[in-house]
Amino acid sequence: MQERETWHELKLRVMAFIGLDIGATKINAALFSGEGKILFSISESISNKKGKEVGVTLSGQITQLLNHAGEKYKIDAVGVSVPGIYYSESGKVWAPNIKGWEDYPLLEELNSVFQTDPVKISIDSDRACYILGEVWKGNAQGCRNAIFMAVGTGIGAGILIDGKILRGANDIAGCTGWLALDRPFQNKYSGCGCFEYYASGDGLARSGKDLLAENKGYSGIFRQGIEINGRNLIEKYDTKDELAIAVIDRAIEYWGMSVANLISLFNPEKVILGGGVFGPAAKFIDRIRNEAAKWAQPIGFKLASIEVSAIGSLAGLYGAGYLAMQQIKTNQNQSP
Repeated sequence: MQERETWHELKLRVMAFIGLDIGATKINAALFSGEGKILFSISESISNKKGKEVGVTLSGQITQLLNHAGEKYKIDAVGVSVPGIYYSESGKVWAPNIKGWEDYPLLEELNSVFQTDPVKISIDSDRACYILGEVWKGNAQGCRNAIFMAVGTGIGAGILIDGKILRGANDIAGCTGWLALDRPFQNKYSGCGCFEYYASGDGLARSGKDLLAENKGYSGIFRQGIEINGRNLIEKYDTKDELAIAVIDRAIEYWGMSVANLISLFNPEKVILGGGVFGPAAKFIDRIRNEAAKWAQPIGFKLASIEVSAIGSLAGLYGAGYLAMQQIKTNQNQSP
């Protein structure tokens, strides 16, 4: 049996930490130096996996990172971003886009990976990690009150108030896809919410298909076989396609209204737009800002900045790394 490392041997190893960003279709993972630099990163698809299969992929990535760390780096903490809700009391996860993750024991699984050499593990929702990533490496550096509105497969908001993540009574705060931005209520909103139905990445596609079915006179490119998805609708907007204009104009209104609501409710220094849709929809930022100006509390709006993410698809990974780094700092402060 291998002997435990002596204090001298531990001191010779360089401190490092791991960040894991679990998405709906892939997992991004990285080994960070103690200073926050990415030393090694990997990405793996989980689009055809469910339940325990995703857990096995996650464990495999951790093993790869540990192997890369080798004898040089000592892993002191792990941070994890999950695409849904992390219940801090139970250590379980609800992730609607991963089958079998309705009540998944993620913390227990991660602890089992590090059973022989326990580390501190910190898990949070992807929306919380997005804003933490921006605070650490992006456009929210120096902010104590900032919001990251993530528009991808779904819509959610990471809300930082007085330097702390707002989580709510049951760790569910920030589910902005459920904002009621239209009336009357329609049953089709029941599965994802009004805002998300129209203005998420999947929502743009839904909206386009609805309009295509309704508008029998439309004969444009989407009637000719091109796939109706968010990226194609945003791209064809500039060609003056009638369907693309109808879908995107409505989304711009809803993005602006939601930004206005967030500003009026929380009085942030910044609202940052990110996720897979921003991205290509970044070109609409001025129109979104103009729409928000119509609806927001005017003093709060004038004092707030509305920006696109500076770190794009890395926001969740950096946020997960930030969770781990903060765990290390907490442990150091508690040391005698």
